[in-house]
Amino acid sequence: MILACHNLNKAFGDQIIVKDGSFHIEDREKAALVGLNGAGKSTLLKIVMGELQADSGEVILTKGKTVGYLAQHQDLMSGNTIYEEVKTAKAEIIEMEKQIRTIELEMSHLSGEQLDARLASYHRLTAAFERADGYAYKSELTGVLKGLGFTEEEFDKPVDALSGGQKTRVSLGKLLLTKPDILLLDEPTNHLDMNSIAWLETYLLNYPGAVLIVSHDRYFLNRVVTKVIEIELGSVMTYMGNYSDFAEKKKQLRDAKLKEYLNQQREIKHQEAVIEKLRSFNREKSIRRAESREKLLNKITPLEKPVEQNTDIHLQLEPACVSGNDVLHVENLSKSFPPQTLFTGISFDIRRGEHVAIIGDNGTGKTTLLKILNSVIPADSGFFTLGTNVKVGYYDQEHHVLHMEKTIFQEISDAYPKLTNTEIRNMLAAFLFTGDDVFKLIGDLSGGERGRVSLAKLMLSEANFLILDEPTNHLDIASKEILERALNDYTGTVLYVSHDRYFINQTATRILDLVNNTFVNYIGNYDYYLEKKDELTQVYAVPPATGTSGTEAVPAVDVSESKLSWQEQKEAQARERKRQNDLKRTEERIGWLEERDAEIDALLSQEEVYTNSVRCQELAKEKAANAAELEELYEKWEELAE
Repeated sequence: MILACHNLNKAFGDQIIVKDGSFHIEDREKAALVGLNGAGKSTLLKIVMGELQADSGEVILTKGKTVGYLAQHQDLMSGNTIYEEVKTAKAEIIEMEKQIRTIELEMSHLSGEQLDARLASYHRLTAAFERADGYAYKSELTGVLKGLGFTEEEFDKPVDALSGGQKTRVSLGKLLLTKPDILLLDEPTNHLDMNSIAWLETYLLNYPGAVLIVSHDRYFLNRVVTKVIEIELGSVMTYMGNYSDFAEKKKQLRDAKLKEYLNQQREIKHQEAVIEKLRSFNREKSIRRAESREKLLNKITPLEKPVEQNTDIHLQLEPACVSGNDVLHVENLSKSFPPQTLFTGISFDIRRGEHVAIIGDNGTGKTTLLKILNSVIPADSGFFTLGTNVKVGYYDQEHHVLHMEKTIFQEISDAYPKLTNTEIRNMLAAFLFTGDDVFKLIGDLSGGERGRVSLAKLMLSEANFLILDEPTNHLDIASKEILERALNDYTGTVLYVSHDRYFINQTATRILDLVNNTFVNYIGNYDYYLEKKDELTQVYAVPPATGTSGTEAVPAVDVSESKLSWQEQKEAQARERKRQNDLKRTEERIGWLEERDAEIDALLSQEEVYTNSVRCQELAKEKAANAAELEELYEKWEELAE
């Protein structure tokens, strides 16, 4: 065990953050700390780090172990460049290297005992340098910076001039390179693109120390952690497994508690009714029996009703009218912000009912494309058309459609006057606005809070084509799940940009990957995209040849003119899925028949069976039938496997 927290208590006034909270982290263990926004996750990390004092309880770190902490917000003002800043993480190795070089120079002028002494120091330092992997530290620095999304051209940028998100990435890189025994990471994926998140997943999985992560990225948690620590209404509970395991176990636990509570309530009401009936008989014996039951009833310790979850809220999104089958047609669209080319000659179609996710690295033009489709900015060339009866609902990250002088409640009620107060409050609760929060002024809200209000308005708009830019930003996990269910039940069409891979996996029926200035089309969810990414990128989005400038346009992949049309590709992928399913079913049937064959052999060796001629004939007949079927299945399997 490397870290243990025992009976922690912390409150701010009347607000209890944690009550008798206990958990521990083992050596090399990867754990997640989860909970609703405001539950106290960041506070708990600060208590562990000693930045906040707990009201009571203790934090125990194994003697001699080191801790590294990444807070959500960084304010680096060191005057260093990006490379110089992360290089400070290797200060000890750099100093060791400097001493080695100094001794090398000195030894050329020494002899005798002095030389022997310096040689001993030299061997000791070089051995320590090798143990610390000192010869590879420069390539390690470069690898971490590139993994976190920095290009070599950016290494010389001063950190003082970076955005908050870039400073967080620099701080993360610096922390990873110091290699503490336990890493505490508060929302480490917030400012990373998909490639950088995938790199960080691999890095943490292979990290030799322990890791405790606060994150709302469920796909990331599923890949990395083997333990989930949840903080909810002050209580701390530990679940073994990844995020999906935790979600399932938590649901089972809550269902069991709710069942127990309801059973007790039924029993209490039943006993109260019996007591009342016995008293109504007004006989000495019946009154004594009623009093006896009353004593037993008073000894029952009432169970607390399990807390209702935000996930119990169900948003109903229903378009005001049905659009035509062809919702959006995009042809030869191009956009540049010289000297950078974002995309060139892209063409695609979206049909009614599709849920299409646009993915790609930061800066490739995903948000720009959505702005073009909503006529916020013009394209350089090409055009797009909307289909019959298409009514667009647009959510962007800048939230232009809010009135700063209104309260949150007024913003919704003025836009949708037919909604009841309860309906408005339910919608706002789904987006984390409860109690008196609904009377806050829009002008006083943070950017994330305004985004949630805009999203709530959009969900009520009755549009039949939703265009969403990063809809899950600033939502906690419970709210993401509410939005996922709402979109999956939505009968209209959805086009969205997102970095949330779990959200994409749950809601997308198709993915457009913006890579090498063009789109590659995938008919499936994020897992399917991962499976086919390398293969299809090579076919449809060949990178520029060596020697071409980075701003040179790459020939567009026009779906109608590519090797496979969109429809042909869809049909080919459907055939492949059918083949895989048939192969799986064939393998399962072969396995079952082989197991049954072994069972029959075992039965035939039993005296009560082999002395029963009728039973022997039945089993022999079944064995022969199984052998014939297996012969056919083996042939079928070979065909499908090829």
